[in-house]
Amino acid sequence: MEIRYSTTKRIDVQDLAELFSSVGWESARFPDRLQKAMAGSHRVLTAWDGDKLIGLVNALADGAMTAYFHYLLVKPEYQKRGIGRELITRMLAAYREYYRIVLISYRQAAGFYEKCGFAVCPDSAAMEVRRIEHDRPTG
Repeated sequence: MEIRYSTTKRIDVQDLAELFSSVGWESARFPDRLQKAMAGSHRVLTAWDGDKLIGLVNALADGAMTAYFHYLLVKPEYQKRGIGRELITRMLAAYREYYRIVLISYRQAAGFYEKCGFAVCPDSAAMEVRRIEHDRPTG
C-alpha cells in the first residue's frame, strides 16, 4: 500500500461524502457544503490509496497568528497505520511559523493529539453557535 498525499482543494463531492460517512459523522449528509468548506479552507491535505480518498485534514487560518485544524479523519480500515499522524505532521510543518495552532478534539482522541504535540488547554472550553437547526452536522 503506497499512500499519496495531495494539497488539492478540489475533491469530488461523493468522495467527501464517503469519507465522512465512514467515520459516522453527520456532516456526510451535506456533501455539497463539505465541498464548499474544503474550497474555502486555507489549506487542505488529503491522503489517497490509488484513486480512493482515505484521509483528510483541513486548516482555517488568519495568515500569521493562528491556524485552526478543523477536520482530521481517516477511513476506519486505514486507521492505526500512521496516516492521521502523517497528515497532522505535514500540516504542522506547513504552519510552523504561526504563533498558535488550535483544534477541538473529541475526548477519546485527545491522547492521539497529545502524541502529535498538542496540549489540553485547562482554562479553555469549546464553544459553538449553530445557526441552522434543521441540518445540524456534528463533525
